[in-house]
Amino acid sequence: MEDLVIRDADVVDGSGADSYRADVVVDGGRIVSIVKEAAAAGCQRPRARREVDAEGLVLSPGFIDMHAHSDLALLRDPDHGAKAAQGVTLEVLGQDGLSYAPVDDRTLEEVRRAITGWNGYGDDLDFDWRSVGEYLDRLDRGIAVNAAYLIPQGTVRALVMGWEDRPATPEELDRMRRLVAEGLEQGAVGMSSGLTYTPGMYARDAELTELCRVVASYGGYYCPHHRSYGAGALAAYAEMVELTREAGCPLHLAHATMNFGVNRGRAPELLALLDDALDAGADITLDTYPYTPGCTTLAALLPSWASEGGPEEVLARLTDPSTAERIRYDLEVTGSDGCHGVPVEWETIEVSGVTEPALGGFVGRTVREAAESRGEAPWATVLRLLVGDRLGTTILQHVGHEENVRAIMRHRAHTGGSDGILRGTKPHPRAYGTFPRYLGHYVRELGVLTLPECVAHLTSRPAARLRLPDRGLVREGYRADLVLFDPGTVASGATFAEPRALPTGIPYVLVDGRFVVEDGRRTDVLAGRAVRRTPV
Repeated sequence: MEDLVIRDADVVDGSGADSYRADVVVDGGRIVSIVKEAAAAGCQRPRARREVDAEGLVLSPGFIDMHAHSDLALLRDPDHGAKAAQGVTLEVLGQDGLSYAPVDDRTLEEVRRAITGWNGYGDDLDFDWRSVGEYLDRLDRGIAVNAAYLIPQGTVRALVMGWEDRPATPEELDRMRRLVAEGLEQGAVGMSSGLTYTPGMYARDAELTELCRVVASYGGYYCPHHRSYGAGALAAYAEMVELTREAGCPLHLAHATMNFGVNRGRAPELLALLDDALDAGADITLDTYPYTPGCTTLAALLPSWASEGGPEEVLARLTDPSTAERIRYDLEVTGSDGCHGVPVEWETIEVSGVTEPALGGFVGRTVREAAESRGEAPWATVLRLLVGDRLGTTILQHVGHEENVRAIMRHRAHTGGSDGILRGTKPHPRAYGTFPRYLGHYVRELGVLTLPECVAHLTSRPAARLRLPDRGLVREGYRADLVLFDPGTVASGATFAEPRALPTGIPYVLVDGRFVVEDGRRTDVLAGRAVRRTPV
């Protein structure tokens, strides 16, 4: 007798097709049979050791978070309710060009400090890996949901060249190629870049193209956080399209938004650019989160010249009055490349988290509000935070546009990604709410997508990008990574006021055929593992 039968489910199978009613039988971590209602008439219905009555519930593949920042959270927090409760069964880590493998002792320390705002410093963890393969092996000890990994190009560059703003020598480029190849051989699914973050932003296109050639040769994809989401957004998108065309590498555009006032209503221009490339044969996908504000670290806004050399050099510049004034001028007048070429508007920058408890009073306030309450200029407040928090402050940027969000999520290349930073007192609610918000707000309430369309965006499309032959669809023989949700009540509980509230309407989530969420509650099951690249 099989392990489980999910009885009378309304199956939305991830293909985009209309739903159908069926009993779905699971055994050994896979879907072993699907008995549609019409076929079951007059026949004995399937039986199993356990039965779940899915009357009134939709059964779909588990959701794939194409842009996650859970690199340490999966190791630190076995519960991982932020994602499991949303129906996420697979996350893609190693994003934005900065993560924790491949490293040596020096680079690991530098990266830990550079992205403390994303993941915490990690002093509660044993960093017992250095290579990509060793990190994936560490995940295999047991995690809440599955995880794939992108080789972070910025980390690779730091390992080979440090945090210097200069072209790579031929020897350095050869070593970077080898590191990318080794990471792909060890199971990474592609490579990411953070081209507004140091040191990845120092790479010229020729360097990136050569690394993308390596990625393409292994069947991986390139996932850039490109050079501008503001004043130069369209040119930055076009740059990535052309770069990957030259390299012959599939392209996945990270959090593909059109932000800041200069881009209000300009999503159709981006989509036309992508459609032209797709029609010409390009292999392009993208991900977005269903919110208008963005989220990053306060230090990420700094100009690239001020960030050269790594975190300690940045702090030294901030404490030198004349250099700090140059930084302020770039931010407030010129438009820093770290702030996407747009002069910063401090009323749009909200502090979402700090690592130094004494600075907790700034959380939940914009920089301008905090400065006015202290009777000082906004830059003085920013310096207080950057130096006092040792660059660990996270922020929300209220610079997005709803019409752009809706237009992009309708696109044929779209997938879902939370870009969720889980640290901080008031993190962005997308970390806890992205996937139910798609299903509740944008499907049920607004009708921007139909339910079958949306489920395909969140399941089969990302599985195809990741080249996973047995995930992303409800099909016999596929892995039983599944979610049961109520289409009439599913909703994000997370708000900007209560960003860690869990969603409603998702009573069951299975990873590898085991319940990680049951009757709406997180179990103690750790069925997730590293999902390695499928060899070409």
